[in-house]
Amino acid sequence: MIGKRVNEQGFTLIELLVTAAISVLVIAGLGEVIQATVRSKAVLNERIDITRQANFAMQRMVRAVSHSRLLLLPLADKPTTNWREHVREQTVPPSPPEGDSTLATAVLAVTLPAYSDLDFNGFADADNDADGRIDEDPDNDRNNDFGPGIYLIDDNGNGFVDDGFFADWDDDEWLSTSDEDPLNGVDDDGDNNIDEDPPGDLNGDGCSGVCGVDDDNDGLVDEAGNEDDDEDGNANEDWYDAVVFYLDNGVLKERTPVPWDETGAGGITGRDFITSDIAEPVTRLRFERLPMSANGTQLVDITLELIGATGQTVSLNRRVSIGGAL
Repeated sequence: MIGKRVNEQGFTLIELLVTAAISVLVIAGLGEVIQATVRSKAVLNERIDITRQANFAMQRMVRAVSHSRLLLLPLADKPTTNWREHVREQTVPPSPPEGDSTLATAVLAVTLPAYSDLDFNGFADADNDADGRIDEDPDNDRNNDFGPGIYLIDDNGNGFVDDGFFADWDDDEWLSTSDEDPLNGVDDDGDNNIDEDPPGDLNGDGCSGVCGVDDDNDGLVDEAGNEDDDEDGNANEDWYDAVVFYLDNGVLKERTPVPWDETGAGGITGRDFITSDIAEPVTRLRFERLPMSANGTQLVDITLELIGATGQTVSLNRRVSIGGAL
C-alpha cells in the first residue's frame, strides 16, 4: 500500500537566527525591566528607612525638649566672641567653624524629663535624692560630672571639650570665671545667658533655700547651710541630669543619664549614662536657641537631614518650646 506523502517543511537557518535574536532582545528587555523594578524597590525601601529614622530621631529630640524644664545647650550668643554660641551646626563632610572656633559641632542638651524612670522605683530618675522634687539642689558642678560644662561635650562652641578655668565648677566652659551667674533671673556676667553657672548656693543669697522663706514647709526658716537649697538637711544632692544629642561620624547619638553605677566607679554621678544611635547617616544637624519671648517661653529650632546610599535625602525641621508639654 502506497501511503500519502505529507509535505513537511522545517525552519530555515535564517528563521532560527531571527527567532533567537528576537528572544534575546525580549529577554534582555525583561531583564532591564526587572532590574529597574529592583532598583526602584531598593530606592523606595531606602527612602522609607531614612524617613523612619529621621522621624524617630526628631520625635526623640522634640519629646525630650518639650518635657524638660531647662535648656542647657546651645548657650545664648556671647557678644564678645566672633562665633555664634546660640547656633550649633554640623555637617558631613564637615563644615568650617566660625571665627576663632576650631571645630563646628552640633549639640542639644536639656535636663532629664520627669517621665524617665529606668529603674522602675517609682521616682523620676532626675530626682536624685528621691524627695519628689527635681533638680532643686545641685553643687557648684551643677551636672555632678567632675568636668567643666557637660562632660565630654563642647559647651561653648569653641571647638574644645571640657576646657574650663575652675574645672568642674565652670558650668559654661568660659575659662576665666566660675559660679558667676546665680539663679536670680539676671544675666550677672553679661554673656546673654541667664542663670547658667550658679554656685553651690544656687541663688547666691548666703542662706539655705531662699533667705527668709520656709522652703521645705517645716515651720523653720533658713535652718540649714547656705548650699542646702531645699532645706532638707542635705546639700548638693540633686544635680542637673543632662540628656544630650550630638553627631559622631554621621551618627546621631542620644546620651541618657541612668540611675545606676554605669561607670563602675562607685556611686551614681553625672558620668553614669548610656548612649544610643538614633539615626544615620546624618549629613546635617542644626540646633538654634531662639531669643526668649516676652512671656518667658524658650524656643529651640531643630533641623535634621539624612542621606541614603542611593542619594535619597530626607530633611526635617521642628521648632519646639522648652517644657511646652508640661
